[in-house]
Amino acid sequence: MTTTETSSTAKRVAIYARYSSDLQTDKSIEDQIRVCQQRAEAEGWTVVECYTDHAISGESLFRPGIQALMAAAPTGHFDIVLSEALDRVSRDLEGAAKVFKHLRFNDQQMFTLSEGFINELHIGFSGTMGAMFLKELANKTRRGLQGRALKGKSAGGIVFGYDISHEVGPDGMIERGGRKINEAQAKVVQRIFNAYVTGTSPAALAKQLNAEKVPAPNGGTWGPSTIYGNRERGTSILNNELYIGRQIWNRLRYVKNPATGKRVSRLNPEDKWVITDVPDLRVIDQDLWDKVKAQQGVYNKKDKPLHARNRPTYLLSHLVKCGCCGGGFAMHNQTRLACSTAKNKGTCNNGLSIKREDLEQTVLNALNKNLMDERLVAAFCAEYTKRMNALRSQHNASRNDFIKEQRKLTREKQKIVQSICDGVPAEMIKDRAVIVNNRLNELEQLLSTQEEEKVIFHPNMAERYHKEVRGLMETMNTPDTRAEASQHLRAMIDQIVLTPNETGEELTVDLIGDLAGILSVATSSESVRVAAELSKLQQVHQELSGRTTKAPEGALSVASTLQVELVAGVGFEPTTFRL
Repeated sequence: MTTTETSSTAKRVAIYARYSSDLQTDKSIEDQIRVCQQRAEAEGWTVVECYTDHAISGESLFRPGIQALMAAAPTGHFDIVLSEALDRVSRDLEGAAKVFKHLRFNDQQMFTLSEGFINELHIGFSGTMGAMFLKELANKTRRGLQGRALKGKSAGGIVFGYDISHEVGPDGMIERGGRKINEAQAKVVQRIFNAYVTGTSPAALAKQLNAEKVPAPNGGTWGPSTIYGNRERGTSILNNELYIGRQIWNRLRYVKNPATGKRVSRLNPEDKWVITDVPDLRVIDQDLWDKVKAQQGVYNKKDKPLHARNRPTYLLSHLVKCGCCGGGFAMHNQTRLACSTAKNKGTCNNGLSIKREDLEQTVLNALNKNLMDERLVAAFCAEYTKRMNALRSQHNASRNDFIKEQRKLTREKQKIVQSICDGVPAEMIKDRAVIVNNRLNELEQLLSTQEEEKVIFHPNMAERYHKEVRGLMETMNTPDTRAEASQHLRAMIDQIVLTPNETGEELTVDLIGDLAGILSVATSSESVRVAAELSKLQQVHQELSGRTTKAPEGALSVASTLQVELVAGVGFEPTTFRL
């Protein structure tokens, strides 16, 4: 802003100049001011101030130059606002009207080189044209970006892990929007994915990367949100599908908040997304990506209470419950756990506490020694094998029917082709040929997707379970692997119930395990696969419980519902093993 002295008789003028694009230069401002000064001199006006905005859109009034002009208007320091055109002041109808009303209230006028003195008609017409121009410009820009996205090119923004790579087209012109993998950054991305799967939190990852002075995507420092972001919106490192060779454009749209002038992102419907496969840009294999998505599901905030989506501070955090009130046991001081309801509300009479380290050691010993009795595992596996054989027979029977139908239709298709060769008009057999061909395609797809059922529960899984648990307990002592080991051990526990004994002097510990988690460790299989396999065994529980009345401690128990639990107790009923 510049100021010039003036006499009291001449009309005082404040010049406003603006350009909106980084592709323009300050010379545009100089040119606008020069022609306005020439017009002011011709009119006999005196320029007292110049207000400017550099490389800022005229879509809103949240610009320092125009805000300074409107703040100075009530002081009466100028009589006329002079600009090259009304769209320099604002391209928005509401914005232009606001400036006009503000100046008119202070007995000031607006004059442009294109329109002359501005009145209500100019505001309505020029403001509407400006708004239409912005909308048309946005549509053309979006159309061009969509064309790039459909070709697998960059449609805006540089993604961490890639560099811009311009290519020469067949016509000799430079084709923009190409990308190539940045090997150094890609290794950082792979490191983040691998560390997250092993249980390292985004906050811990960010601290490690900052300590090693690894540059963040924005050139600054790493933060947890840079790594985790928002799953639904596809933001951040862990959610960017470009890392698996899948580009998604137009997932989000941006609108300006009229109250603040700031852009706000909105999620578009999926049918508006432009999805393009770019396999040459893949840096994360599908298996690792799927594991990250599954891990994120554990901490998904939707439909889950706070304790179920927060990362555990200790091995048994959020798993310990009070046997009297059902409330949680939490750290009462630095070393001991106590009933939160009793301590915070006084509505529970369980006033006993237990040392955290002692409880963890007791539970770990129980997981190692008191679960997976070999005799009951053998009985379980026998019934499992029986059930799987029945399922396999059903599966094979349907598969054989499909094969027979496929052979029959193949012969019919050959006859149709021969009939056409023999001179039968194609119109007479066209409809039947289409039906046969479509059904053959369906059968081919069905037969290709029906794979042989594989057995994952074996009689030796008890031995494997004990070996795996001992290994997990050993890795708990290693800082680098403690988080991953803790994650696997917690998956085997549904809850731990602490109840005062008959004398009320000590706490008894009841351990209830999670069947899917324990069998996942015992079989070295993914818990999702184990859960799917268990859903096939609804009849096993009735068959086993009908012949089993009493089982030794450490029994493998299967509940009768699909959400099955393993209880370290007696029999095949969901009783509790007391430690």
